[in-house]
Amino acid sequence: MYQKYYRQFLQAAQKAASEDRSGDSFDTAEASQGPLHMACHSHHYWPDVTLDAVQQYWQDAARLADRKWDLIFGDKIPAFQRQIARNLNLPAPEQIAIAPNTHELVYRLLSAFDLSQPLRLLTTDGEFYSFARQLQRLEELPNVEVVRIATQPFDTLAERFEQALQSGQYDLAYASQVFFDSGVAFPGLLDIAARKPEATQMVIDGYHGFFARPTDLSAIADKVFYTAGSYKYLGAGEGMCFMSVPRGCQLRPLNTGWFAEMAELENRSDNVGYGNDWLRFAGATMDYSALYKALAVLELFEKDGISVASIHRYVQNNQRRFIAAMDAAEHPLLNRDNLIYHDLENGHGHFFTFRCGSAENAEQLQQELLAKGILCDRRQQLLRLGFAIYHPSDENFERLFT
Repeated sequence: MYQKYYRQFLQAAQKAASEDRSGDSFDTAEASQGPLHMACHSHHYWPDVTLDAVQQYWQDAARLADRKWDLIFGDKIPAFQRQIARNLNLPAPEQIAIAPNTHELVYRLLSAFDLSQPLRLLTTDGEFYSFARQLQRLEELPNVEVVRIATQPFDTLAERFEQALQSGQYDLAYASQVFFDSGVAFPGLLDIAARKPEATQMVIDGYHGFFARPTDLSAIADKVFYTAGSYKYLGAGEGMCFMSVPRGCQLRPLNTGWFAEMAELENRSDNVGYGNDWLRFAGATMDYSALYKALAVLELFEKDGISVASIHRYVQNNQRRFIAAMDAAEHPLLNRDNLIYHDLENGHGHFFTFRCGSAENAEQLQQELLAKGILCDRRQQLLRLGFAIYHPSDENFERLFT
């Protein structure tokens, strides 16, 4: 159904698998069904239109040279912002800031706080490495306090996080829409954000939720910063990320670049001013081929009527078949006892995570699956198996468990 959009990547994977079959560790019988890429949550395949998009970027640069900025800032960026706003039901596309990665955007937000004053941060123990590492470094400052709420048990996470949020007088709260180390969606996170204290800035890390789970931010658009990017489920590769900025935001990031005054380059003053749109959080020069790729995918899917809701339904159907195969197989590691889950029907992103007991067990299982033509990834003792719309609609996943 959706495989037609990913022919280039699927054919390249098939070719690579055929070349690998000469290796002693490759199970030819198992892999005869073709490779199964289940690291979609890590490096999602790119639709074929992204190749044309990169070539178009090169052609535009050759045709326009310095004048390409007029096209990028006047046409391409606004078109991308409108697409993001449409998919997240955001009311103000001009409030969507862009950067090569979300870490740059989040750090720019952090730089708006006065680090000579006490700074209190609320988060969870399940955040991605970039933010977790940044907080650890900030904690070395004597005036910075970080409170981490344990994600498990997931049944009580929402209650525990909101209780802390409402009682702690935090400057910033940060939580993931879908946790990178489990695939579990934060229960009730958007509702919690809607009730947050006015004085607390809040960031939702949507990287593993965007373009996977239907997300409506209309009720909290002016309350939270929402970050995500094109590397995961949009399938447009690395280098294109965004952050929605609440309207009326008056924060003055210390980390700022020349794009932040793009509209005033001809009339610069001695004072550092900030715009009232996305440019408040703008940085500096970046490679906009990633913008072209992301926009090409977004416009293609809009033209063909492919919504995030339809993508999610397709993936959920595959996940149900996976669970059925898993339950029937009684695999020593890939089973319900080792699966980290909360609500398998409605409470997950597009990957499952299994505890393997040790990093060595996870690595061994990963290699066993690879010998069957199944590519997945792991994080220490956790093995992650992801799902995507380029998987066949009749894939039964039984080969994982044999």
